Amino acid sequence: MRRTALLALAILCLTSFPALPAWAAEASEPIPPPAPAVPAAAQAPPPGGHFDPVAATEAWLATMPPDARARSDAYFEGGYWLQLWEFLYGLGIAWVLLGSGLSARMRDLADRVTRFHFVHGLVYGIQYIIAAGLLTFPLELYEGYFREHQYGMSNLTFTAWLGEEGKGLLLGIAFGSVAIAALLRFLRAAPRTWWIWGTVFSIAFAIVGVMVAPIWIEPVFNKTTELTNPVVREPILSLARANGIPTSHVYVQDASKQTKRVSAHVTGFGNTMRIELNDNLLRRTSLPGIQMVMSHEMGHYVLNHIYKQMLAISLIIFLGFAFLRGAFQWAFRRWGARWGLSDISDPAAFPLLVAVFSVYFLVMTPVVNTIIRTSEAEADLFGINASHQPDGMAEAALQLGEYRKLHPGPIEEIIFFDHPSGYNRILMGMRWKAEHLDEFRTAAAGQTR
Repeated sequence: MRRTALLALAILCLTSFPALPAWAAEASEPIPPPAPAVPAAAQAPPPGGHFDPVAATEAWLATMPPDARARSDAYFEGGYWLQLWEFLYGLGIAWVLLGSGLSARMRDLADRVTRFHFVHGLVYGIQYIIAAGLLTFPLELYEGYFREHQYGMSNLTFTAWLGEEGKGLLLGIAFGSVAIAALLRFLRAAPRTWWIWGTVFSIAFAIVGVMVAPIWIEPVFNKTTELTNPVVREPILSLARANGIPTSHVYVQDASKQTKRVSAHVTGFGNTMRIELNDNLLRRTSLPGIQMVMSHEMGHYVLNHIYKQMLAISLIIFLGFAFLRGAFQWAFRRWGARWGLSDISDPAAFPLLVAVFSVYFLVMTPVVNTIIRTSEAEADLFGINASHQPDGMAEAALQLGEYRKLHPGPIEEIIFFDHPSGYNRILMGMRWKAEHLDEFRTAAAGQTR
């Protein structure tokens, strides 16, 4: 799990949408396996026969062993509680930093190092990120290492996992300290309109971050190579050309060194935008499944989802800073003097800013999830119409179902799911299949000759 546990970046929402994870190669480029057998209830019936999309969906779900499905449900439902514990843990870290006077001492140390305001903010930001990272480490150790291995999701040794965390911490120091210093500068220079300037800076920083991620961030963690196997590559490029995507490249990321998850994603922004699949997908998913997944990713590109989501997150950041403006003042009046804070521009007050902002984002969780989930559903629909692979859609959804609950309740899906559930994805594919039965009857007849 690639997470730096750096609350400084979370407050600015700079890493919330670095890419559009969706159905989120080794040098030898493994050969995709054959397509799984289609359950009887999901096969196209003879002319005049009845095809029930719901029964077909249930038949696909039944192909997952009960113990695997129970494990997936437990893993995903446990994540609901982890969101709460992460929130409370973050509040606890802010309380420790403020109540113990550690944040004030970090500010005083920055005062002794320099009087230049921006550099002063950098020095404080570096201290804060290191302190927050160390205090967060126990929860990160459980969530990112022990829990991932408990559910069979991680391929990392403990040493390799520590290396990944170390890289994340260094990146957090490099980029997070700049973000903290800039915000503190706005607080000092514009005490009344800081929240507006903070919004503008955060949005700009987020856009730049998304643009440079494929160039500077991803290579730190993973090696990306160009897909060369024509059996896999050519159908993908054909789909791209048919949908007006100007590319002659398909990229593969060596994610298997970290995880067992199948994945593909759109990454970058503007000229750096590209579509990638990971080597787990290449190794574990059939050609129809890969074509469906990559068509889904093309849907993000064609439907301009990165741009639309950047607009949406910009509005969320704006509302967040507006909330922060009022809520911070209330908290400052209540506890500021006790913690030795002078005003909102005091660097020592930064943990309080983080705590207040974390409350806002906890409340906004269903909103953010719905924004992403809606885009994912649109990309699903685009993908199924482009690839004509409903059974490939079912295959990929079941693979994602190894760590995502397959059939949640409707309210549960709205609150906790940032992608459509496996059930709804398969049902979409089976409904599409029900409207194109002749196509599958013709294909089946050709295979029996």
